[in-house]
Amino acid sequence: MRIGQGYDVHRLVEGRKLILGGVDVPFEKGLLGHSDADVLSHAIMDALLGASSMDDIGKMFPDNDPAYAGADSLVLLSKVTECVYAAGYTIDNVDATVIAQRPKLAAFIPEMRENLAHAMNVEAHQVNVKATTEEGLGFTGRGEGIAAMACALLERA
Repeated sequence: MRIGQGYDVHRLVEGRKLILGGVDVPFEKGLLGHSDADVLSHAIMDALLGASSMDDIGKMFPDNDPAYAGADSLVLLSKVTECVYAAGYTIDNVDATVIAQRPKLAAFIPEMRENLAHAMNVEAHQVNVKATTEEGLGFTGRGEGIAAMACALLERA
């Protein structure tokens, strides 16, 4: 078995959609990034790549490559998953936390889990997503950005 961890953060700005776990979350701001800036999917990708010793998403999908401008992060997660499976691993489970003062995310978590599980070709019970605030502390607490952390457990196929 192998474990990997991932972390991502993006700034909140006006004029962008807020996409988390492939869900378009209604909010007055969205995350700034080269792709759709889905921090949750990005953290999970890095956890999977770390567990399988395959670098990180910045090397796999560079932010200076126009091919990934506005990219759907669930499509990128599917590509990462294909690489993980091709390297001889299966995904046992993924656990992730979104760190955001606002918006409240509890109502969107079931759909996020389904989307992420589908992209990784696993069952929804193998994917856990949680959300937390930071009690007004730090950049996430001030509403300047959203962060996500994830860990993934892989097994040799």
